[in-house]
Amino acid sequence: MAGRTLRVRGFPGELPPDRVADKLTIHFLRSRNGGGDIAEVRVLPGPPPCGLVTFEAPEVAQRILKLKDHVLAIGGMRYPLEVTLHTEELSPDEVPRGR
Repeated sequence: MAGRTLRVRGFPGELPPDRVADKLTIHFLRSRNGGGDIAEVRVLPGPPPCGLVTFEAPEVAQRILKLKDHVLAIGGMRYPLEVTLHTEELSPDEVPRGR
């Protein structure tokens, strides 16, 4: 999943995770937002809460990162989003070792 997953922050923490996931999916599917096909959306509890959006192709994630102003509209409110590349952290037990 390297280079295909973006971390998204800035949405309200009081919303149910499934509603946030739906809203993030709609936002990042739209071509006007640089979006494309999504493999997975996960919402992680906070504070602050964040979403992990994994795209089918790394080019889509890169295109979204180039657009600076992502705003999520929910219930008449507008929430500016912070979108960054997600780098997975491996525990020492998961790090592959050379022979």
